[in-house]
Amino acid sequence: MGASEPVKAYFGDAYDGVAHYAEMLRRQGELRGLIGPRELPRIWERHILNSAAVVPYLPTSGTVADIGSGAGLPGVVIAAMRPELEVILVEPMERRTTWLTEVVTELGLTNVQVKRGRAEEFHGAFEVDAVTARAVAALSKLVRLSMPLVRVGGEMVILKGRSVAEEFAPARKVFHKYGSGTPDVLEGVTVEGVEATTIVRVRRGK
Repeated sequence: MGASEPVKAYFGDAYDGVAHYAEMLRRQGELRGLIGPRELPRIWERHILNSAAVVPYLPTSGTVADIGSGAGLPGVVIAAMRPELEVILVEPMERRTTWLTEVVTELGLTNVQVKRGRAEEFHGAFEVDAVTARAVAALSKLVRLSMPLVRVGGEMVILKGRSVAEEFAPARKVFHKYGSGTPDVLEGVTVEGVEATTIVRVRRGK
């Protein structure tokens, strides 16, 4: 999949960096507890392209924070595809921040900062134009953790499962706190034959 012409065309100038990252994940991901063994044959479909699907919905400039970045999904993929964006990778586990720092150095991603800690530890420390996350927490919790990092007028743009609409009602109070309306549910499409990704976008109003 990763070497196919449609994938190369989709990533364009970012392909070499993204492919290098995918190979690092393939070689070290299971060993370092970043992805499970069954994920190895599906790195491109399940992880790289899934992460890339969020990129068209992010701002083209400014700063984006990836909360609970883990192996760097989607943050590293975003940084490789959007070199004009400043990307902050927020991750509490030391072994994962060590990995992320190695990836950033190996790929020469000069637009990335790695910050060790939980999202709530950075409330008041910085604000960004958008926050993203993948498989981190239920929506109500994720909004509480992440929205304080978003500037007023900025957005949370997160990757979720198909049934995410079921999480809207429990999150209604926290949406109201930040002046957010009903989130948009968007379809993240990448290359033919790869399942579309569900993306949720919600704006901070106050």
